[in-house]
Amino acid sequence: MKICTFNVNSIRVRKDLVIEWIQHRGDDLDVICFQELKAVDEQFPLTDFEQLGFHCEVFGQKTYNGVAICTKQPLEKAQKGFAGDTADEQKRFLAAQVEGIHLINIYAPHGGLEGEDKFHYKQDWYHKLTTHLKDHHTPEDSLLIVGDFNVAREDADVHDPIALKGAIGTLPTERAVFEELMSWGLFDTFRHKYPKKRQFTWWDYIGGAIWKDEGMRIDYALCTHSLIAKVEDVEVDLWPRRRRQPKPSDHAPLIITLSL
Repeated sequence: MKICTFNVNSIRVRKDLVIEWIQHRGDDLDVICFQELKAVDEQFPLTDFEQLGFHCEVFGQKTYNGVAICTKQPLEKAQKGFAGDTADEQKRFLAAQVEGIHLINIYAPHGGLEGEDKFHYKQDWYHKLTTHLKDHHTPEDSLLIVGDFNVAREDADVHDPIALKGAIGTLPTERAVFEELMSWGLFDTFRHKYPKKRQFTWWDYIGGAIWKDEGMRIDYALCTHSLIAKVEDVEVDLWPRRRRQPKPSDHAPLIITLSL
């Protein structure tokens, strides 16, 4: 079973690229989790994905944010947003069951520098995610959380730790809430499989960063103990990021292969 997480940076702008990429791969993906749709539910190209054999659940938002899960098999028990959190209008959390797996697709806030409102929102959002796990799951569940976490977990996850020290995504306080989430009972599947490998998932558009491999690893697939032994591979597919036309997202898709 192949599950993909992909921040598309606007599903409408990137639709043709995504479809071309799916076809390029030979239609081998069972689940695709999209982030940063930048579109309301009605603007999601549902018909295009249905023609490719996918069932999609969408939690969209105009201009910003938005997440979707597209699967070859119908989704069960979809949940949009944190339970009971009606005050937050940002669409960043979508959960469902797929083939017996509790799947959570997230688009974490980008944040801001310490003291800024966006910084505090990101910290609070991470606490809500950890609380959600504590309230609705146990570490014994078959649980997979994928998405754009907007945190480079360690210095090894950025191309230049000295130049990026103090940058958003590398702040010690951001890494601390990420580790708080991990300590609930999650494994970083990529690092578990490849402890020393240098691999990024995001590159700035400016300065040809993708060709210099000057990036950050901020997209993850995190799982519980019951799934970690079933992880066959975790790969970053650079093909859609290295396109010149159609214009790519600034992220590359991360794909986890599970033996179920």
